This record gives sequence, structure tokens and C-alpha cells, in this order.
Amino acid sequence: GLHGAGAEAEVDFGEATVIVAGEPTLVHLFHLRLSASAKGVTLAFLGEDQAALLEGHGTAFSRLGGVPGRIRYDNLPAAVSRVLRGRERTETDRFVAMRSHFGFESFFCEPGERGAHEKGGVEGEVGRFRRRHLVPVPRVASMDELDALLAEADRIDERRHVDGRHETVGVAFEQERPHLRPLPDEPFDPALVLRPRVDAKARVCVRQRWYSVPALLAGRRVEVRLGARRLRVLHEGRVVADHARHPRKGSQTLLLD
Repeated sequence: GLHGAGAEAEVDFGEATVIVAGEPTLVHLFHLRLSASAKGVTLAFLGEDQAALLEGHGTAFSRLGGVPGRIRYDNLPAAVSRVLRGRERTETDRFVAMRSHFGFESFFCEPGERGAHEKGGVEGEVGRFRRRHLVPVPRVASMDELDALLAEADRIDERRHVDGRHETVGVAFEQERPHLRPLPDEPFDPALVLRPRVDAKARVCVRQRWYSVPALLAGRRVEVRLGARRLRVLHEGRVVADHARHPRKGSQTLLLD
């Protein structure tokens, strides 16, 4: 059996440039890897914000079919550190809520604390993944297509042998999977709730990007649920607009009614 099966995973972050719909786009890579089997889940987000981080964990656990006992975090970029360790209390509170929802413990590595014997751990993983799967720079029509490309890359990586092991990552993962904690029955909603006012052109401005809402809401406050991938606008509890998040500041995403 695998030593420490299901006990621990590591999360790391990286960046990559991808051509999305013809435009070079910087994406943030979220990489979660089970320590025992080395099975990884790699996801790309447009920003390293709270919704992306929370959604990254939830998606990774769904793909793995369970939850590890503890997650180690290393090399945290400033934005991620703010969400997970928290100078802004609300962000940390959301992370703690997510952690207790899924039932795992967190451990934050000190910079440089890990010995060379750990072979760079998951930090080397994001670099390895990028060199193996994102060179040359991929061209995709959408973030959904990029998701599919990364999921396929994770499947390809199941054929690897790590640390001179006899079995592949995929075979080791099949042994580890039964040791993961079960997924909770209820989903966790990672969306950030905002209350912007609709402008005279029937748009809301979120993160320096404009999105249209029905014209009759001009001048009113609405509720925006900002997910990592999509942005939903609600008025009086009803969804009145649903847009894919846009990668570029200053962009307009308009659906004229």
C-alpha cells in the first residue's frame, strides 16, 4: 500500500501565457497534488482571487472523488496569501468556511523551510507541468477549452513513473483514492457577493470590466455573485444576467435586450 495514502496533498500556484480567442492571456494555474500517489489536478483561472481559490479546491476534490486530510501550501503569491492567511478578515473567513465544509486541515510552509530532500515538492511540479504541456503556447477558443486541455494533460501525467516507482501515478492513485475522505453532500458556493449600482447604460462595473444587465435596472443596486468563471447578476432574488468573466480590464460584455 501507499505510505500515508489520503493523508496529504500540496497546493501550488504558477502562471502561464495562453492564446485565448486570439489574444495572449496570462492565466493563473492552481495545482493540487496528492502526496502519496502524485496524482495532480491542474486548473487555470483569470485571477488569483478568492472565488478562484475556493472554486479550485472544490473542483479538484470533485475530480479526485474525495478530500485529503491535510493540504500544504507553499510559495504563496501575495493575493493568495491574503485570501488564505488573511489580512482581510472576510477573505480568510471564507477560506476557513470552505476548509470546515470539506473537512481538511491546512499547513503553510515557511519560505525555504523545506529541505532539498523534498526535491522542490510541488513548486517544481507547476514548472514541470508547464514545460511538458504548455510549450509551445496553446491556442484555445475559450477558458472552457483550456480546462479540457488541462484535464487531458492531467490524464496524460497518470502514465508517469515518479521517484523511480514501479507503478504509474494512475495505478498509485487507484490505490490511494479509497483512503480519501468522502465529498460532502452539499456543494460549497465559492462566489463573492457584491452590490454594485447599474449605470445609465445598463451596465455594472466589476473589477474594471463592464457587463450588461436588463435596461430597466439602470440606476438600481443589484446583487452580483462573482464566481471564478462566471458572473451572475440578481435582482430581487432572480438571476437577470449571466456572463462569462472577461480576461481583460476595460472590456465590455454586452447582451442588449
